Amino acid sequence: MLLFLAYRIGDLSQVYPIARGLSPLLVSIGAFLFAGELLSLPAAAGIALISGGIALLSFAGRRAPTAQPAALAAAVSTGVVIASYSLVDGIGVRLSGSAFGYTGWLFVSEALVVAVVARRRWGQLRPMARPIATYTLLAGVSAVSAYALVIYANLLAPLGAVSAVREVSVVVAAGIGVLIFGERPWKSRVFAAAAVTAGVVLLAAN
Repeated sequence: MLLFLAYRIGDLSQVYPIARGLSPLLVSIGAFLFAGELLSLPAAAGIALISGGIALLSFAGRRAPTAQPAALAAAVSTGVVIASYSLVDGIGVRLSGSAFGYTGWLFVSEALVVAVVARRRWGQLRPMARPIATYTLLAGVSAVSAYALVIYANLLAPLGAVSAVREVSVVVAAGIGVLIFGERPWKSRVFAAAAVTAGVVLLAAN
């Protein structure tokens, strides 16, 4: 909801890099404070490169937007929320000791909440749901599978590193935009992708 609010009152090029790029940095700080994780210098540099690359990718080819306090506040709040649930899930799965069990209970709980909301608003949702039911189902399965892998990764790597590598999907999307849709400018996008890739390599080496 915060992200949608930020998009509505601010520019995408202003909101997106803050919301997505801020999260790995906050997760790294939170993991140090609440989980006792101390990153090595190369790992910290890798996270910084990934966050910086995402910001550069989002600003590529755009003039710097006029600062909008409300949009900035919503974007920062979104980044804080993303970092918060990433920390909670990361620490939670470690305490549970079972990625499968933690993920199962997490999604069952979410499904119950969604079912209650959908039932109350079914009159509004029904006309929209039928034409896109197949796509919605595929998107839901993909999202659940992807986040299940993220939760499992939290058992294997530092929380900040997992949060940072999650954002590599932004680079994949940018690559699709350049190669398939012919989006420009491509040079700044390639530079940003290289920064993110370098960050991932640093994390993998640690």
